[in-house]
Amino acid sequence: MNKPLLTIASGNPKKVAEIEAMLGPLPLELFPKPKGFEVEETGSTYLENALLKASNTAKVTNTWTIADDSGLEIDALDGAPGIYSARFAENNEAKIKKILQILEGNPYRSARFCSVMVLCDPEGNHIHDAEGICWGEILQRPAYPKGEFESIFWVKEANCTYGELTEIQLSKLGSRGKAARALAPKFLRELGFN
Repeated sequence: MNKPLLTIASGNPKKVAEIEAMLGPLPLELFPKPKGFEVEETGSTYLENALLKASNTAKVTNTWTIADDSGLEIDALDGAPGIYSARFAENNEAKIKKILQILEGNPYRSARFCSVMVLCDPEGNHIHDAEGICWGEILQRPAYPKGEFESIFWVKEANCTYGELTEIQLSKLGSRGKAARALAPKFLRELGFN
């Protein structure tokens, strides 16, 4: 029996590799979205953005497709940067600097990474979605150089930053991993595996 095709609607190689690692054990053939195909994220929630990416990519590839939208939510900033995490500043260094400056002297540093993952059928219909949350706190300074938000986000359960989580820990504790684990059984049911 041929493995069903599943497109991962992302152009971020790191994200694609992370999702591939999480879904690797499933009986699927995984593909990244077509090169050069972009979907503008005009939604006002993670779900809306993930659905835009998954639905449009499914229609173009005619395959089952998953997409996710993620963000860092900091309690002291009323949940910002949230869905605007990718556009919070011009580059990773500037994003980190901006957050640490805003939080300077603030002892209240609780935060969470949120991910919403959406599954669409080959016609682009929204079939299922799932959310994953990883709780943590913002460090006073990055744990390592040239990092992204993950370098300042401390995951107490793992005793390290999000960026230092192993593949297994990412799958278990990471927001994307939790969303993928919640979505996987629904997807397998849709394809008649269980």
